[in-house]
Amino acid sequence: MKQQVSENPAKNRDEFSYLLIITALMVTCYLTSNIMAVKLIDFGGITGFDAGTITFPLAYMLGDVLTEIWGFKTSRKVIFLTFTCNIFLIIFTFIGIYLPSPDYMSEINNAYAMIFTYTPRILIASLIAFIFGEISNAWVMERIKFLTKGKFLFLRTILSSAVGYTFDTVLFVVIAYIGNVPIFDILSMIFVQYAVKMLIEAVCSTPLTYGFVAFLKKKVEK
Repeated sequence: MKQQVSENPAKNRDEFSYLLIITALMVTCYLTSNIMAVKLIDFGGITGFDAGTITFPLAYMLGDVLTEIWGFKTSRKVIFLTFTCNIFLIIFTFIGIYLPSPDYMSEINNAYAMIFTYTPRILIASLIAFIFGEISNAWVMERIKFLTKGKFLFLRTILSSAVGYTFDTVLFVVIAYIGNVPIFDILSMIFVQYAVKMLIEAVCSTPLTYGFVAFLKKKVEK
């Protein structure tokens, strides 16, 4: 008869709670980014980026925290969970467009249909870009952690995001907007989105990653 390994209920409860919180925040950030991506931001007649760019780097930051604390395998599971949640959003918002509604709600219904008729294409683009971007981000971060023996967290977060953002930004912008947006605007969106994401990564996301990782190591790795 095999002897059961003793467990620390408090540690397991805390670890699950923090993992659940980070996972929920990551899923929420991606869903929010995908819906906000319908709105394009214009500066002086040049389309710079979509509104989803504001929350997107936060999702990458949470992915970095997941990989740093729980490892690539756990991070990959959360990535596929987020992928599944995005598919649910596509299916059920699309069904909602064709459900009957009262005539006095026609203006709101037309706005709903306009947003969520366009959203499936954005979500499909996001799903493809998401898988390539997030998996490469997590893999590079784990690889650099191994090569640097766990040192230089800032180097891991910035370099892994640089690789992930390359895949994500190019794939997302091209798939989501090609045919509906002029080529010049598409190229400017790729350049501006990548630059904005990296700026947010360096100024905001990396410091937040340090804070989250320091906090979670005290709580989880006891």
